[in-house]
Amino acid sequence: MSDREPPRRRVPGPARPARSGGGRRPGPGARPARRPGPPRPAPPRLIRLGNPRPRLRLVGVAFTLVLIAFVVRLFQVQAVDASTYAAKAERNRYVGQVLAAERGEITDRNGIALATSEDAYDITADPTMFAPDELKIADGPEQAAALLAPILGQEQETLVRKLRPKNKNLRYVKLAGRQTPQVWKQIKDLKSALATKADQDKSAVNVLAGVFSVPTSKRVYPNGDLAAGILGWVNGEDKAGGGVELQLNKQLAGKDGKIRYAQSGGRLVPTAGGSTETPAVPGSDVELTIDRDIQWAAQNAITEQVKKSKADRGYVIVQDTRTGQILAMANSPGFDPNDLSDAQPEALGNAALQDAYEPGSTAKVMSMAAVLEENAATPMTHVVVPNRLHRGDRLFKDDVDHPTWYLTLNGVLAKSSNIGTILATGQLGKTQRQANKVLYDYLRRFGLGSYTGLGFPGETKGILAPPDQWSTSQQYTIPFGQGVSINAMQAASVYSTIANGGVRVEPTLVRGTKGPDGRFTPAPKPKKTRVISEKTATTLARMLESVVDDEEGTGTKARIPGYRVAGKTGTANRVDPATGKYHGYTSSFAGFAPADKPRVTVYCAIQNATEGSYFGGQICGPIYKQVMEFALKTLQVPPTGAAPARLPVTFKP
Repeated sequence: MSDREPPRRRVPGPARPARSGGGRRPGPGARPARRPGPPRPAPPRLIRLGNPRPRLRLVGVAFTLVLIAFVVRLFQVQAVDASTYAAKAERNRYVGQVLAAERGEITDRNGIALATSEDAYDITADPTMFAPDELKIADGPEQAAALLAPILGQEQETLVRKLRPKNKNLRYVKLAGRQTPQVWKQIKDLKSALATKADQDKSAVNVLAGVFSVPTSKRVYPNGDLAAGILGWVNGEDKAGGGVELQLNKQLAGKDGKIRYAQSGGRLVPTAGGSTETPAVPGSDVELTIDRDIQWAAQNAITEQVKKSKADRGYVIVQDTRTGQILAMANSPGFDPNDLSDAQPEALGNAALQDAYEPGSTAKVMSMAAVLEENAATPMTHVVVPNRLHRGDRLFKDDVDHPTWYLTLNGVLAKSSNIGTILATGQLGKTQRQANKVLYDYLRRFGLGSYTGLGFPGETKGILAPPDQWSTSQQYTIPFGQGVSINAMQAASVYSTIANGGVRVEPTLVRGTKGPDGRFTPAPKPKKTRVISEKTATTLARMLESVVDDEEGTGTKARIPGYRVAGKTGTANRVDPATGKYHGYTSSFAGFAPADKPRVTVYCAIQNATEGSYFGGQICGPIYKQVMEFALKTLQVPPTGAAPARLPVTFKP
């Protein structure tokens, strides 16, 4: 109704009475005037509708403004910001994941698996699918974590933090890696049951809709702790730790692939376009020089002796003297790479390559090699050995008190005389300083103070100071193996060098690799270096026989019926790693067989034996015999049948 009313229509009212004296009187016959009655009520007031046109115009304007806003927004979405929204939709629709490459196998020289991979699954999740606006509940991560925690063996709080990350746009988290197919089947069955319930009951929620799996593999070591020090391990995150696994990780690991797929509601959309996949490239297989059976024999023997002697640790190395290939490298205590939770921290790694220690009398063979090679003496040279010898600032003695010994140079080695060795190496130069220089050169040629060539993680090169830095006492202790440090592989290599006619072959642990195409690539040939002449090496081999074969030798427990055995005992003062002072002993035995046609070198060392004997000939000699017998039998090495040289040990003054 408009603000302005229409003009009123006049309505006739009742006749007014005549004014008194102001009009005519009614004449005869006229009707008498009517008396005024009650006033008639006014007729109802008529209401007219207002003009609708202004209102319609206002509504029209409002609708026009709304339509303009929609058009502008639509133009912005479809034209101005089209690419941005398309990309955002693409990100929300497509999920990308890494396809883990299958790790290559590690086998022994006969193709027996030492490390392999089994099918496994990474359990993953899309955190955005656990958001309240997605699940329509506030505690989606908590409910999902409560279901997953007992299956995955994790704390519920840990899973909640992964499912509710600080980054609200995060689309991928790994809940657990390298899970068995049985674990994923449990989760998948539970997920399916929840999905079925949600389809039947609209109020139910599938809190596991955002949980997925990615096929991968899990590292398995089928022989348990066998050769663990060589192999190393791979953890649950597929990270290599130590050993060949770390050293050759690039070849073993292969190259991961990628997959990008469409998903909706936690399900794969197979017909959606845009899905892509880059296949993973499997890693190469690595074939080691190790013989599994010989490795087992060595590991079993050293483990039993370490327990029996209540020692800190021990190691055994078996090497092919001709090729330098390592047939076994055993450590005790060891560890199971399948489960590191029970492993002792000090047992992880490879102590045979990582421990540096003073070798003791097994190093005397290098002093004798220098004396023979320099023509300073022969095996028959007479050496008078007193009970005590004063040199420099010390009074030296042998491991036992004795009257004056009348030994040949061969006897000095057979009876492992420290004093006799000092006297013999003193002939290497006109002065002690010159003798030191000559001996140092030979020690270096044998590989002391240098890495072995294996390239193994954590390997030590030992300690060999230059001769001008030798202390007064070191000038006389280094010839019999104190004041210089080596690792077990270096010690074994010294004896393999003598067994190989004086030529040092760098030790090798890998025979070759086999790529995904099945093609085998041999490892590079090892470096060879002549250290001493073949004549000197042959003479040393005969002298080493006296250590084992002669009744006055210190290595009689290493005898092997039917075979000629060359070897040397060692019992050295040991530096305690905790205090840096001498405490306890390093017991060792090194040798090769057959002595006249060498094929196998065995080296054994035990650190800090605290029960029973600590002499190398007593506790390491039997290990040498046990492992050497097994290796000769495994490799089918026949006895030569030749009689031993039997060089004299003593002489009559």
